[in-house]
Amino acid sequence: MFDLTQKVALVTGGARGIGKGIARVLGRAGARVIIADIDAAAGQACAAELGGHYLPLDVSRQADCRRVVDDVIASHGQLDILCSNTGIFPQCALADMTEQEWDRMHNINLKGTFFMVQAALAVMRPRGYGRVVITSSITGPITGFPGWSHYAASKAGQLGFMRSAALECARDGVTINAVMPGNILTEGLQAQGEAYLEQMKAAIPSHCLGTPEDIGHAACFLASREARYITGQTLVVDGGQVLPESPEALAATA
Repeated sequence: MFDLTQKVALVTGGARGIGKGIARVLGRAGARVIIADIDAAAGQACAAELGGHYLPLDVSRQADCRRVVDDVIASHGQLDILCSNTGIFPQCALADMTEQEWDRMHNINLKGTFFMVQAALAVMRPRGYGRVVITSSITGPITGFPGWSHYAASKAGQLGFMRSAALECARDGVTINAVMPGNILTEGLQAQGEAYLEQMKAAIPSHCLGTPEDIGHAACFLASREARYITGQTLVVDGGQVLPESPEALAATA
């Protein structure tokens, strides 16, 4: 495992699911982890379980994102790693989607990423060191799924933002990269029901769903000193889901 001793890591949306998996792995690697989440009860419970700290956060509010970064600096003296993970994925058919549903998705998934990264860079760039890891998705940048056009757009948008932002801070010792999870067995995925889970497994060459810790290990690498020469890049973590060119190719792996 990569050594993150003496590093301070802020994980947004860290109370459950992929965010919790990231927080767990970073903590095991030696980082001091701050879990920021809109759900206070879940965030406090997660921090107690993992031995980290909790801060309340609504990523759709720019002032909230700046406050959280200020709080991290006040309590820990530095911010080395930001894992911008907060995201939602309610399903809605395009024909039925309202402007409010579209805006809510982008306010949290895309605008929230912008707000958090901007706030973190304000303290990372003057220090000459920082690692930013954005949780995107294969849905949008690579694949599509009916009912998630707003989600797909927000996730593709994150990557466009990431690439240009990475250029702006490339000379400041700060890297910005993204992990792109496939189907990860989180509380949100489980809520889709057993039939959906089986459908997703059938589409994966390894025929198994990933764990939040699988994403955590990818994030840990991108957050490490060893990843200093990687910026503006994506790392797909999906068990090979995007590889088959046809159902026949997938069937041949059975």
